[in-house]
Amino acid sequence: MDLTTPALLFPAISLLLLAYTNRFLVLAQLIRQLKQMDTEEDHLLIARQISMLRQRITLTKRMQAFGVLSFFLCTVSMFLLFLGAELPGVIAFGISLVLLSMSLLYSLYEIQISTNAINVELANFEARKGASAKTSGQ
Repeated sequence: MDLTTPALLFPAISLLLLAYTNRFLVLAQLIRQLKQMDTEEDHLLIARQISMLRQRITLTKRMQAFGVLSFFLCTVSMFLLFLGAELPGVIAFGISLVLLSMSLLYSLYEIQISTNAINVELANFEARKGASAKTSGQ
């Protein structure tokens, strides 16, 4: 294996970390929005959303941590290969790939929770629409 193999992962990992940061910023924005809409009628919806948001924040933190560790070990791998230490460089690169895979799995799980959170919002919206239709129909 030569120096260019781990170097190929640099742009991919960088873009992945950027996407993870964007997810984190969206979560922070959602939390701020929930704080603003904290009324009695929305209390149940907010309670359901808070637990999902806590899970998503934890998963995003893990996604970022494993992504950063993968990036770091990819750099270490390149440095070791540059020094001519092929076996340690290959091992560091292999571990980097495992960490990147774990980061992607956490990302997949976070996407599932995000989809569930959207379904909670849709169910609440449908319930409100149904209640207003019944009220206006009578």
